[in-house]
Amino acid sequence: MKGQTMVKVAVFVGSLRENSWNKKVANDLVSHLPEGYEAEFIEIGNVPFYNEDWDSEGNIPAEAAHLRTQAKEADALIFVTPEYNRSVPGMLKNALDVISRPPSAQLLKGKPAFIATASTGQYGAFGANHILRQTLMFMDVPVVAQPEVYLAKVDTLYIDGVLNQGTQDFLGKAIERFVKHVELHTK
Repeated sequence: MKGQTMVKVAVFVGSLRENSWNKKVANDLVSHLPEGYEAEFIEIGNVPFYNEDWDSEGNIPAEAAHLRTQAKEADALIFVTPEYNRSVPGMLKNALDVISRPPSAQLLKGKPAFIATASTGQYGAFGANHILRQTLMFMDVPVVAQPEVYLAKVDTLYIDGVLNQGTQDFLGKAIERFVKHVELHTK
C-alpha cells in the first residue's frame, strides 16, 4: 500500500453521546480490521462551524487545522453514524465541510471509505447512509458499494453490552470487503 506497512484508518462517528450505539458499532467494526491496519477515532465534536474566512485570511482554528491534518494523514476512512431528521448529523457534515475546504486541497480525494449506519428505529439510518454516500461521492471518495450496512433496532442487537454473533459475523464480512476495497484503491 503505497510503500507503507501500516494502513491508517480514520474513523468518524456521527454521534457525540457517551454511550452511543454508533460508537459501539464503530468499536465492533474496527475490531475486525486485520493486522497492518490501525484505526484512529477522529474527534469532531469540538470543531467549530466552517467559515470560509479561515482559508482566505489564513486564521484557521486549531481544532479545524488538526482535523485537516488527521484527514490528510489517513489512508482510508470509516464512517459510522445515526440519522437525524433523515440526514447526516450536523457535526459530521461540518467535519466534512472543514476537511473539504478549500476545494483545491482535496484532502480525501481517492481515499477508500466505508459507511455503516445504525439506529434504534426500523430503517437503520438508511437516509443518513445515502446522503453521506452522496456527499463523499462529490468529494471523489470511493465508497464500498456492497454490503450496505444499516443496523436497525441496534439496541436489540446488544445483550449485556455484547453484539450478537450474527451481527458480528456480518460486520466481519463487511470489513473484509472494506479491506479489499482499500487494497484496490491504494495500489
